[in-house]
Amino acid sequence: MSYALGVEGGTVVGSRGRRRANVYVADGRVAEITADLRPAAERVDAGGLLVLPGMIDAHVHFMDPGDPEREDFPTGTAAAAAAGVTTVIEHTHGHPVRSAAELDAKREHLRSRACVDYGLAAHAWPDRLDEVAGVWRAGAAFVKAFTCATHGVPGFHAGPLRELFERIAAADAVCMVHCEDESLTGEAERALREAERTDGGIVPGWRNRDAEQTALATAALLARSTGARMVAAHVSHAEALDLIARERARGARIIAESCPQYMELFEDEVLEHGPFRKFTPPARARSRRELDAMWDALAHGRIDYVSSDHAPSTREQKNAGSIWDVHFGLPGIDTTLPVLLNACSAGRISYERVAEAYAEVPAAVYGFAPAKGRIAHGADADFVLVDPERRWTVRDEDIRSRAGWSPYAARELVGGAVRTYVRGRLVAADREVVAGPGAGRFVAGAGA
Repeated sequence: MSYALGVEGGTVVGSRGRRRANVYVADGRVAEITADLRPAAERVDAGGLLVLPGMIDAHVHFMDPGDPEREDFPTGTAAAAAAGVTTVIEHTHGHPVRSAAELDAKREHLRSRACVDYGLAAHAWPDRLDEVAGVWRAGAAFVKAFTCATHGVPGFHAGPLRELFERIAAADAVCMVHCEDESLTGEAERALREAERTDGGIVPGWRNRDAEQTALATAALLARSTGARMVAAHVSHAEALDLIARERARGARIIAESCPQYMELFEDEVLEHGPFRKFTPPARARSRRELDAMWDALAHGRIDYVSSDHAPSTREQKNAGSIWDVHFGLPGIDTTLPVLLNACSAGRISYERVAEAYAEVPAAVYGFAPAKGRIAHGADADFVLVDPERRWTVRDEDIRSRAGWSPYAARELVGGAVRTYVRGRLVAADREVVAGPGAGRFVAGAGA
């Protein structure tokens, strides 16, 4: 038998280890992983490279439809492909999906707009809880809830959140929760506005640690009491992880998501960079020790998986008003895997942990396994070839996202994607995207 593609001589990496092997592909799936050479129509020399599963970024905002001037699917998924991400899960606050009909309409809109595979999340709406089971069965990867009104999305207080969790548990769905207590953020905002503050320091004062901890504690308790599966979105600091660990020990089904910005950026950077560090929850670290604690949590599994929470705005949009008025959010799809690879080079985490936390765990949590998340016989041939020795500097002009800038600009990183494959098809090589919109397919969540 001759295979369509052979990736030969690389080191194949998974959560349980690595080995030198050749990977052969037929009909878009991994057909064989072997030390032996097999006939193949196309051969790729992966000598000196790592062959990792294609990354799954489970939390991105491409604003398409809704606010495509900030980001759209063709651009966002091209950035994903160049960075080594082969599947994204997207949800747009500006054009929320709240029902099966709205999910179907969005799928139709995106039919020929993605360069990589994609799942779609839904939003929970306090007065539309009857839609939860239907949108889950229609294939939503998760249902997103806020505990505070943010991005134009209404928040859930404790009573409605408990009712939502009861419905989530009954459907055996997954609910991602953005945890910030609205009474605390509201009181902080009132005080800061009365003081006529317009400096960058309003961001951590407004979206403060107590607000995150209070909302997380409430949501975690309700998740435990109802049996709902909950993902704690973008957990920003180690004390919040301690709270999650305590509730897990009592039986709560909570998954902890975090992002590179909480492992790399300091709280006080907002004083210098202002709107370019306005995201929520904001950076929390006040010392290198606090950053180290987050890397340690990722290394040892207290953080279950990593996402970018890619929520870009252009420079013009970030400068278009006061810090109170400009959009929340950072671009991150271009840099999440590189930042993780750099951490591997520095000895903070292992390549195996990257494969687990940025591919295998998201695939399992959101129902994409066994087709995605691992390089295994019969799985989709989604993988990224990585040069672990590549040294390069992040430059704003190289960012493919519509944002056109990065919070990591001018940093030297070690490690980067060389070639990215989706279902055996080359979609990016040396950061040049070679597959156009339409190459990516919709991936349904576990409820479909």
